[in-house]
Amino acid sequence: MNRQAGFLCPLFSVPGNQGIGDFGQKTLKMIDYISEAGYSFWQILPLQETGNSHSPYQALSSFAGDPIYINLDRLCEMGLLTQSSIVNCNKFKDRVEYDLVKEFKEKYFVRAFKAFKKDFNTFKNEYEEFEKKAFWLDDWATFKLFRDLHNGICWNEWEEEYRDFPEEREIELDDYEDEIFYIKFLQFIFYKQFDEVLEYAHKKGIKIMGDVPFYVDHDSADVWMSKKDFLLDEDGNPSFIAGCPPDYFSETGQRWGMPIYDFEEQKKDGYSFWCKRMDWTHKCFDMVRIDHFRAFDTFWKIPASCPTAIDGQWILGPAHELIQAILDYSPGIVLIAEDLGEIRPEVIDLEDDFGIPGMDVVMFRMEPKLLKKKAKKNVVIYTGTHDNATMNQQYQELPNNKRVGLRRFFKKAGYDYRTYSDMVCHYVLDSDADLAVLPLWDICGYKGDARINTPGTIGLFNWTWKLKDFKTFPDQIMKTKEWIKQSGR
Repeated sequence: MNRQAGFLCPLFSVPGNQGIGDFGQKTLKMIDYISEAGYSFWQILPLQETGNSHSPYQALSSFAGDPIYINLDRLCEMGLLTQSSIVNCNKFKDRVEYDLVKEFKEKYFVRAFKAFKKDFNTFKNEYEEFEKKAFWLDDWATFKLFRDLHNGICWNEWEEEYRDFPEEREIELDDYEDEIFYIKFLQFIFYKQFDEVLEYAHKKGIKIMGDVPFYVDHDSADVWMSKKDFLLDEDGNPSFIAGCPPDYFSETGQRWGMPIYDFEEQKKDGYSFWCKRMDWTHKCFDMVRIDHFRAFDTFWKIPASCPTAIDGQWILGPAHELIQAILDYSPGIVLIAEDLGEIRPEVIDLEDDFGIPGMDVVMFRMEPKLLKKKAKKNVVIYTGTHDNATMNQQYQELPNNKRVGLRRFFKKAGYDYRTYSDMVCHYVLDSDADLAVLPLWDICGYKGDARINTPGTIGLFNWTWKLKDFKTFPDQIMKTKEWIKQSGR
């Protein structure tokens, strides 16, 4: 693999006139900037429709895109809205207010849908082609309809005929024809705009990296439609849930709440659930990072009745068999393994057997003696990820003697910059790793206000930070152009 530099920034963190980074002109402008600076790919995090937490890793579907990313100006270009009717929403805010943005855009979506129906013949061929390709669309539209009818509560709390609809099909959907068409319309527009952004990125020499969480949410169309693929009781409740055991960070471990897969059942149909899920992602992205990759090898299985994760146990995963099934179903898919934390040597063996790069996060070894250790070639090296503090935030929280020692190390290694994050970014680019990824917040030297997520917490500061504008960003990213060139990327 050629040496490449990557850029990490959630799509929602891109500047936007309509309250959030979306598929509009400013995202194309972001692509221009990262392309001009010499980057080869952009990691944007999942784009699926989220639940109440707004976490892109807790989605209502593995397939349905979140309409919040639909750009209104581009609906005008399609003739579905008039430009004069569009106003701005939180244009210069540095936080995404999800509920406000959704309510703001929804009014425009309804108007656009009316125009779409009125002029349907213009879009008929393209829309029907999307319907054929999106094999999951009918299931999603039905799930979304039922969920809305039940005010957003989880599917296993619905009345029995709704809960068991995938198996029994006892509800007549003709009465909801327009509502279902609207839900499908939003998915058509989402993927039309997304494909156009992807095409633009490719013209600029930029590949797009997406993420796939290992587990899916219980409150999702995935579980509702494929109950047999999960360990559930007769009422649809998880019998066992995912998480991790007690460790340095938590005496009682972590209960994530997602249901455990029934891999014995999935094996019977060649892991169809996984194959279809990964293949759709492969069709959308050039590279796919699998979050919690270690669970292919072993996963922590917690009885749902247990209030903590203490009483869980390690279970052997499907490992080679499942990964081979995915690769056979989706030839050419490029996988990256999120393999952070304590893992068995077998996880590394699994990666090596399939040539899947793991991850090296420099923030986790921020001591001179650990920094002297060279990165492996077949890894993706990061300064930090969306789950970490920004580099300058971490630096400010270190004792003074550690800060002095780190600056001395980087200066001796030839990275004599005033800004600490610049030192680390240049060091990462110069590493032996094939792929080096720099997050926007470390390129720009931002502090704690720009942190994307703090794992294990729920609040207003998770998944909400965004860049207000492009005033300083172009200069900040262009300073890395020479570093990228010098590093042979």
